[in-house]
Amino acid sequence: MRANMSASASASAADMAAVKTSSNGVWQGDDPLHFAFPLLILQALLILVVSRALAFLLRPLRQPKVIAEMVAGILLGPSALGRNGAYLRALFPPWSAPVLESVASLGLLLFLFLVGLELDLRSVRRSGRRAFAIAAAGISLPFACGVGVAFVLRRAIPGADQAGYAPFLVFMGVALSITAFPVLARILAELKLLTTPIGETALAAAAFNDVAAWVLLALAVAISGGGDRGPITSLWVLLCSAAFVAAWMLAVKPAMAWVARRADAAGDGGGGDAWVAATLAGVLASGFATDLIGIHAIFGAFVFGLTVPKEGAFAGRVTARVEDLVSELLLPLYFASSGLKTDVAAIRGGAAWAMLALVIGTACAGKIAGTFGVAMACGMSAREALVLGVVMNTKGLVELIVLNIGRERKVLNEETFAILVLMALVTTFITTPTVMAIYKPARASGRRRLHHRKLQGAAPSAPSSPSAAAGAGAGAQELRVLACIHGGQDVPALINLIETIRGHTQPRRLVKLYILRMVELTERTSSILMARAARRNGLPFLRPRRAGEPHDQVDVAFGTYAQLGHVSVRPMTAVSALHTIHDDVAAVAEDKRVSLVVLPFHKRQTGHGDDVENLGPEWRAVNRRILREAPCSVAVLVDRGFGGGEQVSSEQVAHGVCVVFFGGPDDREALELAGRMAEHPGVEVTVVRFVDGKAGSEEQSEVTLRPSKTKNADRSYTFSTAVVDTRKEKELDEAAVAEFRQRMGSLVRFEERVVVGNVIEEVVSIGKSGEYGLVVVGKGRLPSSMVAQLAVRPAEHPELGPIGDALASSGHGVTSSVLVVQQHDMSNADEVPVSVVVDGHAHDGEFAKDMAMAEP
Repeated sequence: MRANMSASASASAADMAAVKTSSNGVWQGDDPLHFAFPLLILQALLILVVSRALAFLLRPLRQPKVIAEMVAGILLGPSALGRNGAYLRALFPPWSAPVLESVASLGLLLFLFLVGLELDLRSVRRSGRRAFAIAAAGISLPFACGVGVAFVLRRAIPGADQAGYAPFLVFMGVALSITAFPVLARILAELKLLTTPIGETALAAAAFNDVAAWVLLALAVAISGGGDRGPITSLWVLLCSAAFVAAWMLAVKPAMAWVARRADAAGDGGGGDAWVAATLAGVLASGFATDLIGIHAIFGAFVFGLTVPKEGAFAGRVTARVEDLVSELLLPLYFASSGLKTDVAAIRGGAAWAMLALVIGTACAGKIAGTFGVAMACGMSAREALVLGVVMNTKGLVELIVLNIGRERKVLNEETFAILVLMALVTTFITTPTVMAIYKPARASGRRRLHHRKLQGAAPSAPSSPSAAAGAGAGAQELRVLACIHGGQDVPALINLIETIRGHTQPRRLVKLYILRMVELTERTSSILMARAARRNGLPFLRPRRAGEPHDQVDVAFGTYAQLGHVSVRPMTAVSALHTIHDDVAAVAEDKRVSLVVLPFHKRQTGHGDDVENLGPEWRAVNRRILREAPCSVAVLVDRGFGGGEQVSSEQVAHGVCVVFFGGPDDREALELAGRMAEHPGVEVTVVRFVDGKAGSEEQSEVTLRPSKTKNADRSYTFSTAVVDTRKEKELDEAAVAEFRQRMGSLVRFEERVVVGNVIEEVVSIGKSGEYGLVVVGKGRLPSSMVAQLAVRPAEHPELGPIGDALASSGHGVTSSVLVVQQHDMSNADEVPVSVVVDGHAHDGEFAKDMAMAEP
């Protein structure tokens, strides 16, 4: 048998020696698939396409990307497509496996460096006895269960008993007890649990678990590497490994602290890049050292990552240089190479499938039960303890590393390897849905809504002096605004808008401004680090800038505005998945008791021409969810260079604002906002009220909206299902206009326009005139007659309402920026699309009945 293996190895070496790196092309008669480099390119392309397609399909199930990459490898391997021998010989011939695995292993080496970079040993030490006890129980019980299952597998699976008892038992124990720290952190971040008590405990326990698992895995590798040389060799490997860790912690760690200080002092220039290159060289050297010792090279990279200081900007700079290439290209190759070695068909017979069920059940029961029991003993509630047990059961990349090393060391045969890979897939797949099912009710029940948090209900603040209070009048109320931004491009228009809204420039600090930078949570390591830095108790918070960190341009801009404009500014950051980031906005608005949330439109003008940058349907969906869930009034800013596109001081503000008024709660909120704007000395406000001139009487032109079951809310305007008392709404409109005109007097130019023709043309002409820098409109959820008649228009941006959509659409040539205002009112929260507009007298009861029957 040994002779056959030696002959096979010699043949493989001969094949590899005969393979050339690159071809001369098909015109020279070469087949690129017979050369290493072009075949590697094709393999990587195929793996990336399949894994990305699977990730897109699994996105609704909230699955981490690792699941898609593992499944992609299994599909491309002998379990599915690889059953076709011609396909396997053409695209994944045996001689290409070392090339693919070498490139993938380089990505794995760098990824384990990032894992070590992400793991802060000081936070592990500070996590306390509870996290240590939970981690100890969460690794000891499943380890014992894994050892027990190992005895069963050795008897039930043919060939499993070929490996030695000690390495097989240790590998099985580690495989069942390990927790994938990187995957766990991403799941906690997406579920808003990252910095809650549950999340902090889970991360600390997972960090303990990680360190213990790597120690056990090093032990298993050392034992399995002894081979025929006996236990003395394994002992030497363990002693050298301990000496390596001690040397790196005592000598390399201070050296890396010095490197980080020098790199931070050098900044982003050439000097800083040189230190990044030196760090990557250290990663490779560490990997070579541990491979020389006799344990896997990834241990050296992981330990070197632990030596890099987590403070300052250096760790983030190194991560930014490395993670895109690793996570988007090299790591998928590693997952796929694992899948290519997994043959599900190797699991033969009912007994083998029963073993798979036994391994999955034992892995879940051991991890969840051990964690649950100790968490309950530490005083956690039953639901929190159960959630903690489920998230600690997360497997993923680390599990695959363990299994691949076991397979390389001949500890796991084909069938055992396939069983354990499927176990890792199943346990990771069920984590997110299970946690959401358990914990989601707690999140929903703990959230309360503010009732009628709108501009008219803003809580007054104490005036700085009696004279100031007398001078400010009604406008002296403190206005709390939460402004959401995507990046630096949103800053100038937003600051100019806030300066316009603030009204009086005396007395000072009439506006308390909260800036929330919305950042998408991704699979990148830097995204998780940012999420951990930007959250506190599950909510975004202001993180003070540490010494040595570069100044952020957004923070500098708002800091300058706070000083020059004497406005209280509090910047924050929310790092969340796009489908849940609206929860952060609503939570901050509620926690800070704000009266207005300002959102940037998902399309923005990039230059002086008609060039428009579209952030995509995902960010549009974010705005729609915020409009639906916000506990206060919301304004969406469609920026077309408002204020000239540059931040200006209070004394330099000079632009016209036009408020379009049709009637209804949203328009009345826009009118209230106009009252504040008119008090600013540099802002000229014009209010244009549109009156329906058709049929000579407003009474004869009422309309009735009926809900539609066929229209899609994403493509049609939606209106409130609330019962409408038309007469009362008109009375409220008249009272609001009368009070506004009396209060504002000569500060505002007021005009009425009787409309007989096309309403849209009249409104668009205002935006095209060039007279106004900003046009303010209401969304119109409880529409007036004229707005209701526009319900059947084709909608391009239905979340803005008919009037706002007409002004925001690019085809109308509007040059003014647009602010679409929605008043917060719980009675108007539910909206449905409508399909019929009936001329004639409105019947409130019939309308309410139809709307009540509609699906909100």
